[in-house]
Amino acid sequence: MSTQEKRLYKEIEVKSSKRPQPQIESRAYRGLSTVNNENSSYNLYDIALIKQDIINHFHIRVGEKLENPEFGTIIWDVLFEPMTEILKEAIANNVTEIINYDPRVQVEEVIVDTYESGILIECTLTYLPYSISESMRLKFDEDNSIIS
Repeated sequence: MSTQEKRLYKEIEVKSSKRPQPQIESRAYRGLSTVNNENSSYNLYDIALIKQDIINHFHIRVGEKLENPEFGTIIWDVLFEPMTEILKEAIANNVTEIINYDPRVQVEEVIVDTYESGILIECTLTYLPYSISESMRLKFDEDNSIIS
């Protein structure tokens, strides 16, 4: 190959026909929920999605999920039982188990108490991918509804 041909190869520039890709927003988790009517969109992302997943888990009684009878919460079954220290400990263990079931979250503290017509649970969570801690309050009342 001559010197002139070598120089010619160095000067050749091949342009790509690919268009630049739009930048993707950095959202780790995405999903949807139709539970909250106040939302303008059904889409949930990141921490909001994790919270909704945890609340959904608390809506399932133990034994209701097919092929996984140990999945769910015991709270609905003990709502009308006298609140003893043993029951509080069982509920706290169940809440810890439910929250730690999700690998994106770790429970730091669980406080179980009663209020007028139900059970009040206050727990401190850490969202592991974000290193953010937050307090979550769940109220289970006798109308079979959960308020968070």
